[in-house]
This record gives sequence, C-alpha cells and structure tokens, in this order.
Amino acid sequence: MRKIVIAVALAATTAVAIPVIAQQPTTQPGAKDPSRVKAGTYTVDSAHTQVLWEVNHLGFNDYFGLFGDAKGKLTIDPAKPSAASVEIEIPINSVATSSAGLTKHLLGTDFFDAAKFPTATFKSTSVVVDGNDAKITGDLTIKGVTKQVVLDAEFQGAGLFAMTKKDTVGFEAETKIKRSDFGVSYGIPMVPDVVELKISVAFEKPAA
Repeated sequence: MRKIVIAVALAATTAVAIPVIAQQPTTQPGAKDPSRVKAGTYTVDSAHTQVLWEVNHLGFNDYFGLFGDAKGKLTIDPAKPSAASVEIEIPINSVATSSAGLTKHLLGTDFFDAAKFPTATFKSTSVVVDGNDAKITGDLTIKGVTKQVVLDAEFQGAGLFAMTKKDTVGFEAETKIKRSDFGVSYGIPMVPDVVELKISVAFEKPAA
C-alpha cells in the first residue's frame, strides 16, 4: 500500500512539474547584441547590481568586499551612444565583507563614516564609445568629496526579460581610485591607498 501511495504522489508531482518546466525559457533572454538596445531611460536593477572592491591586505593577500542595493538611471540612444548618461547612488550601509567586525569598522569614522555620509554617487560627464567598450568619465562623490574618475566599461548584453516584461541592458566597468582622495586614509600605507573597483550593473525599463 505504501508503494502505491508513493507512486501516486510521484505521478502527481510530475504532472504538475512538467507544465511548469515547459514554461521555462530555453535560452538566455540577454545577448551581447547592441541592436537589441532600445532607446530610453532605464533604472538600476538593484537586485542584480554590485560594486566589488579589492584592496591588498598588509602585503599578504588581496581582500574583497562589495556594495549592493544601488539605485540610479541610464539614458541611452543606440543612434547616439556617446550622448548616453548615467547616474548611480550607492548606500554605504550596504557594504559587505566576510568579517562582521571589519564591516562594522568600515561603517565607522575611521573609514566611511556612514552615519554622516550615507551614500556615494557617480554622475557621468562624458562617454566615449569604441564598439562594445566605452570610457565613461564622471564625478565620484564619497564622504562629501567629489573627484573625477574614468570607468572602463563594456557592454554585456541586452534583451527582453520575459519574467518581468522589462527591456534590460547590462554592463561591467572597472577603475582604480585613491581612497585618500576621499578622506579614507586609515591604515595607509600598511593597507594601500589604491583600491580597485569593479561594477556589474543591470538597467531595466518596461517594454514599450
């Protein structure tokens, strides 16, 4: 009797699962095809956007952390890619590391002083496009200090994400900054001044 019950349960589960599986996409919705990019204003997909930072740890090894929950917008026209503009706002409290103690220290006055300076921002001032790559110059503001930085950006993909019904585009970008330029000088030179940043960002907008 138990075997019969188990068999019936498995059959019922399979009957439910097969239609669900059949509805799943069989290919990735995004592709590295610039012709898929649609003109308009996109907003940051906060759930799939990260800012990764890397700094050397006392000459022993490299250490990584990240920021999430970014907000912002991208305005782009494929016919005029150099006229694109982007603005990003990063909540400092979203910083994450593998050490709870370090994360708490980073939020304090030695580093980001998050209570006083809760966000960092980037606003582009110019975009120079070369194929799928671009150099995005803009103003980066951390702890109330604004400096010009250049992001080496690469187009990653575009397409309609059927589950959200939103046109989506994605990019990756890299740059290096001196943290002392922004008043984050704790630990220098034991912990180096230069910090590498890698940004992976998705933008989305409702399909027309």
